[in-house]
Amino acid sequence: MAHTVNIVNAFVDGEKGGNPAGVVLRADGLTAADKLRIAQLVGLSETAFVSASRVADVKLDFFTPTRQIAHCGHATIATFGLLAQRGIISRANASKETIDGTRQIMLRGQSAYMEQLAPTYFDEDAFSAGITTDRILASLDIKRDAIVAAPCVVATGNRFLLVHVRSGAVLAGLKPDMKEVGLIGEALGVVGYYVFTTEVEGFAATTRMFAPHYGIDEEAATGMAAGPLACYLHDRLGMRIPAFLIQQGAFMREPSPSRITVELNIREGKIANLFAGGNAKVVSSINIVL
Repeated sequence: MAHTVNIVNAFVDGEKGGNPAGVVLRADGLTAADKLRIAQLVGLSETAFVSASRVADVKLDFFTPTRQIAHCGHATIATFGLLAQRGIISRANASKETIDGTRQIMLRGQSAYMEQLAPTYFDEDAFSAGITTDRILASLDIKRDAIVAAPCVVATGNRFLLVHVRSGAVLAGLKPDMKEVGLIGEALGVVGYYVFTTEVEGFAATTRMFAPHYGIDEEAATGMAAGPLACYLHDRLGMRIPAFLIQQGAFMREPSPSRITVELNIREGKIANLFAGGNAKVVSSINIVL
């Protein structure tokens, strides 16, 4: 049986850039093994599978080429952008069901914004045995003088390791040892490294994301990582603003600059939750026969 996979670029900057995701509509009859196989054949960092839900507008399952993942930012934005453009969902307030519960989705024209939870922070003293700042920096081929602060794990649904480097030059010159990055990522229980600098014009930060143990060496936009970063910028770096514009993908080998907006919901001085989102652009579709 043939299955149509829509290829949708999420977090596009104008009409360019963004991160492509596969989106399969009417996926109710597919098994987990089917979904993994389709994700492998599509070959993108994530593919989203849309099926019926009794508790939300749709149920979404996300698969990388190697495994299922609880949440995926760019594939969520890609999916709801596609659903909005096709008129399948038209109201401003929507929702998704995932293996980790339900989340709110806001639609604004062709843009979609997904809910993430209040942040939880884990510093080096909470890392797994054998995982140190020096080992993390060595996996990126940088020294301590290249960073502003020790790496920190932040979770708003998915966990990411944030590494704050001093400049765009450092970010551009990273040489990640993907095997070591993968081992450290698995030990820390994170999706990947989110390396960033605030030394950039027009954005709160510019970033790179590495997740080789999920089959993703590097990707152009990671909405589930931009959320933790915005929380870190607010709570740890004192950027007391309600919304952050995050750039990603500009320093990839083949640049694909992406634009991610993160809006924080502050209650009594603390982040209660947040919405990360942006624009989506449908670029093509392919048919896959299992």
